[in-house]
Amino acid sequence: MRHRLSALHLAPDSLGFALDAAAQAVNAVRAGASLPAVLADVTGGEKMAAARGAVQDIAYRAMRVLATADALVARSVRKAAPPQVDGILVCAFTLLLDSSGLSSEHVPAPENAYTDFTVVDQAVSAVAGRRETAFAKGLVNAVLRNFLRNRETLLADVRKDPAARWNYPQWWIDSVQAAWPDDWEAVLTAGNTRAPLTLRVNRRRSTASDYLGVLNDAGIGGTLAGAAAPDAIVLTRPVPVDRLPGFFDGVVSVQDSGAQRAALLLGATDGMRVLDACAAPGGKTGHLLECANVEVVAVESSAERAPRITDNLRRLQLDALVKVGDAAHPNYWWDGQLFDRVLADVPCSASGIVRRHPDIRWLRRASDIPALAAEQRRILAALWSLVAPGGELLYVTCSIFPEEGEHQAQWFEDAQKDAVRLDAPGQLLPSAGAAGGANRKTPPATSADASLAATPAAGGTVPGLDQDGFFYARFLKR
Repeated sequence: MRHRLSALHLAPDSLGFALDAAAQAVNAVRAGASLPAVLADVTGGEKMAAARGAVQDIAYRAMRVLATADALVARSVRKAAPPQVDGILVCAFTLLLDSSGLSSEHVPAPENAYTDFTVVDQAVSAVAGRRETAFAKGLVNAVLRNFLRNRETLLADVRKDPAARWNYPQWWIDSVQAAWPDDWEAVLTAGNTRAPLTLRVNRRRSTASDYLGVLNDAGIGGTLAGAAAPDAIVLTRPVPVDRLPGFFDGVVSVQDSGAQRAALLLGATDGMRVLDACAAPGGKTGHLLECANVEVVAVESSAERAPRITDNLRRLQLDALVKVGDAAHPNYWWDGQLFDRVLADVPCSASGIVRRHPDIRWLRRASDIPALAAEQRRILAALWSLVAPGGELLYVTCSIFPEEGEHQAQWFEDAQKDAVRLDAPGQLLPSAGAAGGANRKTPPATSADASLAATPAAGGTVPGLDQDGFFYARFLKR
């Protein structure tokens, strides 16, 4: 629970007001809360309407440079400041790094950077605006002005620490470097970029090329993702969904290019019975139903998240049987009928989607990975018993760690004697539209499925495809 702060005497539309609220969000993430949940709390209410966008922007930027900002605070303040003052300094350093193009030596500055003078002035106003932090206005002013005078020297000093250079916990950096020795810098850099808004066109209602024309007519720019994600359009600039033509009528959805490959890889055809395990919020469920006339059972363990599946399907004017249940314990929800296809999009570290959720890197611990891997194995073993002979299971994680990807696929193939591994992309590393590659040996293709023709022969990135990080493995049941 956050410490209750005294009233803030600043205009809600001021940068100082936004810095104060963003600092609360940063501190809440440090305490273990997810950033989206925190922002919903911190920016709730009518008073916060004018500041909501700025608070969210600053908080997300801060997550991407948190280790650098923390190191600058530690380097500049002899005695630890109170949490709210520390948080305001972190958020102010975030904006100063952005304004100078130094948020990262690998990531360009955003277009809407604030001037140095504005940041310093409003950071001082933010600490002066509360009774319990007003004493620190001189400290904040001195620290930030010292940074402006000596920014190159200070940054060179703090970035000697890999965590401050790359803005990930050290265990994360070590894990990525060990897993992808030739690509680790590109993987970390991609995770620090801002993900684009990627759309999935409902193929029952339109095509990606036709809808791109509709977008252009509406003054919204975008590009086709390509053959690997034929329903995907990557927008030139994000826009609110209410500006997307036909969004509320189900013509289009928001879904990453890498995530859109799940329904295509599963290869379900008309008349099949399909299970979407761990299905919320329903993006892949909807895509499955858009691709074929199939009977879908969507299972979600969270009673709070399950209604989102129904809401998304209602917007798409599609239908599935939604059940609340644990995928690892199907005896509580399964009706006894086998499935032709099973999509096992299992819980994971979410390390592949840090560009969309930069707080994940600070919330995860190295000890989480073995626990998640054990849960993934429990789910896979349980779901395999639901696959009909001749049917297929697609194992999916949004992770870049082999412990949740290739290691699991190899374990499953060894553990299930009636499982035959089929062709699939394996590890897709996060990419901002640039070619890349991962050094992973991929099993030879054993399927003649023509829909996989665009799948790369090895893991890594698909040239030109802007995507998050995913792992895909397919198995046929003898």
